[in-house]
Amino acid sequence: MSHLIPASPNTTVRVDISPERAGWHFLSFRVQALSAGASVTHQTGQTEVAVVPLHGRATISTGAQVFTLGRESVFAGKPHVLYAPPGHTIAVDAETPFEFALGGAPAIGRYPVRLFRPEEMKTELRGGGAALRQVNHILAAPLPAERLILFEVYVPGGAWSGWPPHCHDGFGGSPYLEEVYHYRFQPEYGFGVHRNYRRDTAFDEIWPVRHGDTVLVTQGFHPTTAAPGSNMYFLNYLAGDLLAEARATPPLDDPDFAWMRQDWDGRRLQLPVGAPGPGEG
Repeated sequence: MSHLIPASPNTTVRVDISPERAGWHFLSFRVQALSAGASVTHQTGQTEVAVVPLHGRATISTGAQVFTLGRESVFAGKPHVLYAPPGHTIAVDAETPFEFALGGAPAIGRYPVRLFRPEEMKTELRGGGAALRQVNHILAAPLPAERLILFEVYVPGGAWSGWPPHCHDGFGGSPYLEEVYHYRFQPEYGFGVHRNYRRDTAFDEIWPVRHGDTVLVTQGFHPTTAAPGSNMYFLNYLAGDLLAEARATPPLDDPDFAWMRQDWDGRRLQLPVGAPGPGEG
């Protein structure tokens, strides 16, 4: 299958990725939209699951526990995230038109149902220069889960993320993690570019990404960039070999660009090129 999953705006299930469909081992991912008053249930089975609201408001219940998740849009701030372990039924009842992401990974039930609140989530400005972006750690260590890792990233128009390019596919001793990028843009007609590539093989794919698209990172380094005038958001779900606190293990930077962590201006070319210096011309 293609690693670019285009948006399906006219269906209830906008994105539906299973491990079998993706050709990997751990991660499942779905984006679903409900009209006001509609409902849906999900069985966690043998997986842990995290639910992230994208816009709208809904009541979500599992067993005797009832939660409200709501969000004006992904550009309005950090979300509440609902975590549920294996063996639970999650019922979603939309109070308004409601769109949400739901992803899971195999688990044994180490952690209970929990609502993670925005004030618990670390926020950082990462990078610099043309690679300055905001990263919200919405379910990442030390927030507890067995395999799942979730981030939300905001990239101003004209900037890059995933920089220096990094990998987590086992190459060079990096950890093995499967990952999805689910994209949103402001304005919605905006676009960006996503690249997956390896240094040791000919694997290299470049995708134009638009509002609602999802990209699978099955291997390789994976930088992404937003077009000027296109503010970009993406939601990452990851899962793989890392468990519990080990989920904080960093990926491996591409050695060709790792030096930029010490120089975010990146030896930037100064314009105009060829202009006469002082005392010349």
